[in-house]
Amino acid sequence: MVVQYRGKQNGIPTTFTIRIIGNNLSKSSSNYQLHLLVGDKQIPTFTTLIHQSLSNCLKEIYLFRKHNKISFEASSEKIISEYVPYDLVLYNYQKNFLFMA
Repeated sequence: MVVQYRGKQNGIPTTFTIRIIGNNLSKSSSNYQLHLLVGDKQIPTFTTLIHQSLSNCLKEIYLFRKHNKISFEASSEKIISEYVPYDLVLYNYQKNFLFMA
């Protein structure tokens, strides 16, 4: 699933892309990996580990954004790829982690 947001990094307007890769490696749970891109350039986040939960991925993006002064405009959200309905429901339920105060 790929989600784009407009926002700013250090006051410079740009587009941020979050690529969430959910894969079911076991029969009991999915695993998630994320990539944060500015334009076409991937930004190295704190870790690139495979997470057991989507909420951990989103918390990692939040911490990275806070540390690097990156802001997203929540109203600019745009899903730009096909997605698994379960991942979309889970993302919508947990995306508040991206916009924590």
